[in-house]
Amino acid sequence: MSDTQTSTAEFGRREEPQKPPVAKTASEALRPEKGTPPPVRRSRASRSQIVVFMNFLVSLVILAVVAAGLLVYFGRQAFFAPGPTTAMRTFLVKENSGVGQIGSQLEQGGFITDAVVFRLGLRTYGGKDTLKAGEYEVPVGASMNDIVRLLQSGKSVMHSLTVPEGLTVAQAFRRIADNEALSGAMPQMPPEGSLAADTQRFTRGAQRKAIVEKMQAQQAALIEEIWAKRAPDLPVADVNEFVTLASIVEKETGVDSERPHVASVFVNRLRKKMRLQSDPTIIYGLFGGAGKPADRPIYQSDIEKPTPYNTYVINGLPPTPIANPGRAALEAVANPLQTDDLYFVADGTGGHVFASTLDEHNKNVARWRAVQKQQGQAGTTGEQGEPGTDTAQ
Repeated sequence: MSDTQTSTAEFGRREEPQKPPVAKTASEALRPEKGTPPPVRRSRASRSQIVVFMNFLVSLVILAVVAAGLLVYFGRQAFFAPGPTTAMRTFLVKENSGVGQIGSQLEQGGFITDAVVFRLGLRTYGGKDTLKAGEYEVPVGASMNDIVRLLQSGKSVMHSLTVPEGLTVAQAFRRIADNEALSGAMPQMPPEGSLAADTQRFTRGAQRKAIVEKMQAQQAALIEEIWAKRAPDLPVADVNEFVTLASIVEKETGVDSERPHVASVFVNRLRKKMRLQSDPTIIYGLFGGAGKPADRPIYQSDIEKPTPYNTYVINGLPPTPIANPGRAALEAVANPLQTDDLYFVADGTGGHVFASTLDEHNKNVARWRAVQKQQGQAGTTGEQGEPGTDTAQ
């Protein structure tokens, strides 16, 4: 490259000459130049209000946490602490009762000291199990936790109602109606002999109608079971006659072991077309299901009084049972003892002596009369009633 070219290139790379600064007037020179403005600062008073408010909020949170902790601590203490009960008492939880209602009733009854703590404790420590209806025995000093567990267990107090063998339906109904642990109205009275002679277990508040229906179902099942196992040659036409004869056996003796023997006497009489001559049938014919008053003896005129049930007058069996027979009497009639006996009379010890002939029977009657005389008793027959006490028919 020639020197001339080099000079020209260097000349091209040279910077253009700077323009001279514009001259400022005197007033412009005195003005400060523009720059970055200083940061805006809050006043000291404004900063103090924010700090106070934040401190207040923090304090509230701390107080709330402390208060909640204290509530949980003392609430837990109260929930697990011994309760105020000083004696064993029962508490009834009715069907469809809410937790709030149960807690209020517990507090009002003096079982717990605070219904709110009870509800909160149940939600916190009670688990998923619900409180079950029923009557519960609350032990002495039971805590709220103890009561919750008790009401969740469903182990409520069981009440009992006993209907002995030999009661009539009317007499059984009186027991059911008079039981204060039961509730509801009595249903229509079912047929005689259709109620189970047994002990019924139930919780307080059970319906009387439900108890009666249960007793009917039990008796029907029992009769069906025993009727299916009966001897093939029984002199009874149907189930009604079967239960009717069993009810007579039931009323004649309270000794289980001799019921098959008593049943054999009646079965033998039916086969021979002899009248049963049973005192309990006289009583039922006179007084019905209400029963004979305790101070009312049987008179000779009663024996001769015609009623549909008086087996001293009618032939065969009465039209219906005269009581509710139990299992022993039903089984005795279904499979009676095999004997030739046609008579029995009381022996003075609660049992009976049996005879196959009238002569033997009259001797037994004479001995019974002597026992009655010694005991100062009077009557036409024995205590339970005996077929053919005086004559055979």
